[in-house]
Amino acid sequence: MRPLLLLAAALAACAPDSTPDTAAVAPTRPAEPWTLESVTPDTSDGIRILILHDMEGLSGQSDPATFDFGSPVYPTGQELLVGDINAVVAGLHAGGATEIHVVDGHGSGNPDPDVRRDLLDPRATQLIRDQEFDAYFDLVTPKAYDAVAVVGMHAKTGSRGFASHTLTLGIGLIINGRSITETELVGLSWGRQGIPVIFGSGDDRLAADLAGMDWLEFTTVKKATAADSAEPRPIEDARAELTAKAQKAVENLRAGRAKAMRVSLPLVAGLKAVPPANLSMLEGIPGIAYRDSTLSFPADSMRHAYDVLEKLVGVAATGYMGTLRRGLRDDPAGAKIMERFSADLSRVWFDYESGRWRAPAPPTPATGRKYHGYR
Repeated sequence: MRPLLLLAAALAACAPDSTPDTAAVAPTRPAEPWTLESVTPDTSDGIRILILHDMEGLSGQSDPATFDFGSPVYPTGQELLVGDINAVVAGLHAGGATEIHVVDGHGSGNPDPDVRRDLLDPRATQLIRDQEFDAYFDLVTPKAYDAVAVVGMHAKTGSRGFASHTLTLGIGLIINGRSITETELVGLSWGRQGIPVIFGSGDDRLAADLAGMDWLEFTTVKKATAADSAEPRPIEDARAELTAKAQKAVENLRAGRAKAMRVSLPLVAGLKAVPPANLSMLEGIPGIAYRDSTLSFPADSMRHAYDVLEKLVGVAATGYMGTLRRGLRDDPAGAKIMERFSADLSRVWFDYESGRWRAPAPPTPATGRKYHGYR
């Protein structure tokens, strides 16, 4: 049996109300995916703002390679990123923010922050920790911040935006029947503590995705022409607007015009997989609520939903292997690679069945390593 079928069987065994003969019926969801709560923060001790940045929605950017660590133009992407963040920092500060932190929500693979410290506005501080943490959910504590600003974000999977996706390639997140962007994911995460997202930036497709967040000050920095191309605005114009709208966002917060997003309960979450991801191996398995390329499940909290969704992303991402196999098939060296892979599989099988197998030693943690955000 293929490992994915074993995983699917395990999911079926754990699914609520499963039956031996039929797939589970999708759980009933609330009428509205979330509620909105007006926020008037206590600013007597200052205004603390968290900037969570991504790297696909930058001004002056039209080349996807600029957000990929290791590409020749990644350093250019770093400069574009810190330029946008500095423009937002200036606006937040002008609006009255007294403390500004920056956290990496991109996860380019760079062991160092995507934001170059030597170029970052000194009025902002990067969040660096000794322990690994999730930038979307692990920072959410009572009164940690008064508001969140998101910079350089992208549209959701299926939006036809520049580098549009949700968490990773071919993944769509659904909360109570609503397909969401990562910006809305941030809003629902911080909404657990009544903390609003007040500012955002990205392309025109993201602006359309976020039309329902009518309190959000948003700067459209470019027009998406395809998932791998865009028409950027002049950088000077875009950054001037980033500053102006970030300032207005803080002023709106102080005036009580910001809103926090609280997920409606009982919560029903879902993950939709489209190429290159794939969840079709779950179709027809008893106890699994799978339909239209989407697996749905009940969750008792937003954190619970997120943790399960992350695991399902790992399942759906095994679909990437199809792309790898096709590439190897067309590569002159592919036959030898697949032969080696097959031999390795057999060796592990024979060793385990013969009692010779030993689990690989876990990697040795890097001494003194620091963590700066999304894993």
